[in-house]
Amino acid sequence: MKNKLTGTGVALITPFHSDLSIDFDGLTKIVEHCINGGIDYLVVLGTTGESVVLSKDEKEKVLAHVVKINANRIPVVLGLGGNCTASVVEQYNSYDLSGVDAILSVSPYYNKPSQKGIYKHYEQLSKAFNHDIILYNVPGRTSSNMSAETILKLAHDFENIIAIKEASGDMDQIMNIINNKPKDFLVISGDDGLTLAMILMGANGVISVIGQAFPKQFSTMVNEGLIGNVKKSNELHYQLYPLYNALYRDGNPAGIKECMKQINLCSNTLRLPLVNVEQSTKDELIKHIDNL
Repeated sequence: MKNKLTGTGVALITPFHSDLSIDFDGLTKIVEHCINGGIDYLVVLGTTGESVVLSKDEKEKVLAHVVKINANRIPVVLGLGGNCTASVVEQYNSYDLSGVDAILSVSPYYNKPSQKGIYKHYEQLSKAFNHDIILYNVPGRTSSNMSAETILKLAHDFENIIAIKEASGDMDQIMNIINNKPKDFLVISGDDGLTLAMILMGANGVISVIGQAFPKQFSTMVNEGLIGNVKKSNELHYQLYPLYNALYRDGNPAGIKECMKQINLCSNTLRLPLVNVEQSTKDELIKHIDNL
């Protein structure tokens, strides 16, 4: 499974109709768009999928739909995390995980555990899960950084902890992880704009947001970077680069949902407390999309 999670994964949005019900036809179009564009794997029910505003029943239906449409063509990763260790284990045991290849689990948020607490959390998940686990470090959302030392200890201590999605933006921390990790442990970018830089430092790929709108361009950039074609990968990076500031300015997934609307894959509807991007952001996104 580790080799299958190199390259470009995408953190899928959950499209909604104007009445806030889930748009399963739109979700089908997005999955097909990603696969046809060369994406290597799909991540379902992460932050970008607005998982926190979905009911348990809705989450199960979204996962089942993606697994069905994917039809075993590429790996599927399920986002499953929380700030109560026992509840995460309970959730894991309640899902039908047929067709799920790995679990992406965010570091516990809000209650800001110590590094020892983070380690113990993942220790319990490792023992309870029968799937490979991708750690997810995103201190901008969790208010708690998972240190390089904690990540490396988990990587060395537990065989089914196979990767880290790193979205700290701390390049020194990322280099520390890459330099000291087990040989087959994957370092995955969690930041579209830093992806190429991380790959050229030795990372193994990305779980991307923008990749679901422009899968061919983004996955080609990643692949060219992975084979060391710096000139070509840089060209593609700087074609996409102007999008990034506007994409995240008014929050995620507001920006990517606006992009998906502009390329006619689904609506830009969000569930509160998230709202649509400002008009100025929308205008900027449209300009860059037209250029692409």
